[in-house]
Amino acid sequence: MRRLDVALGYGADAVYLAGKKLGMRAACKNFDNAELKAASLAAHSQGKRFYVTVNIFPFDDDLYEIDEYLDYLASLSTDGIIVSDLGLIAHITKRYPNLPVHVSTQANVTNSETARLYANLGASRIVLARELSIERIAEIRSKLDKRVELEAFVHGAMCISYSGRCLLSAYISGRSANRGECNQACRMNFEIKGDMAGEQLEFVEDDGTYIFGGNDLNMIEHLDDVINAGVTSLKIEGRVKSEYYVGCIVNAYRKALDAVLRGDKVDKVFADEVAKAPNRGFNTGFYYGMPERKPTNAEYYDFCGMVVKNTKAGCVVEMRNRFKTGDQLEVLSPDDKYLNSTVTIPVMQTTDGEKSEVTDAKITLQRLLLPGINLPALSMLRRKRESVNQPRV
Repeated sequence: MRRLDVALGYGADAVYLAGKKLGMRAACKNFDNAELKAASLAAHSQGKRFYVTVNIFPFDDDLYEIDEYLDYLASLSTDGIIVSDLGLIAHITKRYPNLPVHVSTQANVTNSETARLYANLGASRIVLARELSIERIAEIRSKLDKRVELEAFVHGAMCISYSGRCLLSAYISGRSANRGECNQACRMNFEIKGDMAGEQLEFVEDDGTYIFGGNDLNMIEHLDDVINAGVTSLKIEGRVKSEYYVGCIVNAYRKALDAVLRGDKVDKVFADEVAKAPNRGFNTGFYYGMPERKPTNAEYYDFCGMVVKNTKAGCVVEMRNRFKTGDQLEVLSPDDKYLNSTVTIPVMQTTDGEKSEVTDAKITLQRLLLPGINLPALSMLRRKRESVNQPRV
């Protein structure tokens, strides 16, 4: 729920999440029914949209109670159900005509014929396969009913398997990626044995030589091309990410998109900002042809704390990484007033009523008052590390 609040607070127009079943991120805690209701209220109270994933490839026994679940999602005025399975799409559009269906990227829609098929079934939005170029997206748009929206990923991890249809996880661990249980085997270290002379070639992640896991997608400087191709919704991958990652990336894309819609260029500050979140190096995916492998360029920032509320006496920060009195920390905030600002940590106070002084924050999730420092709720404090090998403090 905190990540959802961060996404909305930093400028997302919509959030997507999963309930306790049928979603493609089974390893996450996800939302029970009460939490789904709270999430819906949080989004709708801000005039934002709320989408729920029902996008595994189900077996028959997965569908025994599907209508009970869909009834509940409909009662929450869910703005979209993200679905992969053809039969389930047909079922929802027929039985729940007022429940918008978004075709998941897992369905790997790569051409206009398939897009029209889903549109004829009643889908209101199609989340395109990540393997499409700008030109191919534009062609699909030109041949599709204008009432059907297109959505495309613009930032986040790229899967080596076609539209995420991976068998590697199931082969190694018995956990099917197509049922939301991916163990991200592609991120592991692998040893490749050559046949030529019995030579062993070892590839490790530290030198940027990813065997299966490629660079992250980053289109922040090319949003005008994506929009001009006919994409309605820009999607950021981030459900298994920290609040810091979500805030950092969403904030940068919000500001970049606003600039593009005004007809301005994207400020380099926000183009550079995305490198301050954890990443595997960036490229532009398949938008301009085959992806080019590039070195990792993360700046390795530690997420030190989040402002949970602001008071006249100062802001209350929930600690995430150790910091101490006298440290200079950079501020991340959705309010441009704090862009590139820093704060010097004062002698802190606990918030348990004792007002005891603290000079070294060590306890994760401990809440501390920073006297005299006023920052909006959901602002974050971060510290740059000199290198990935530098230990956290």
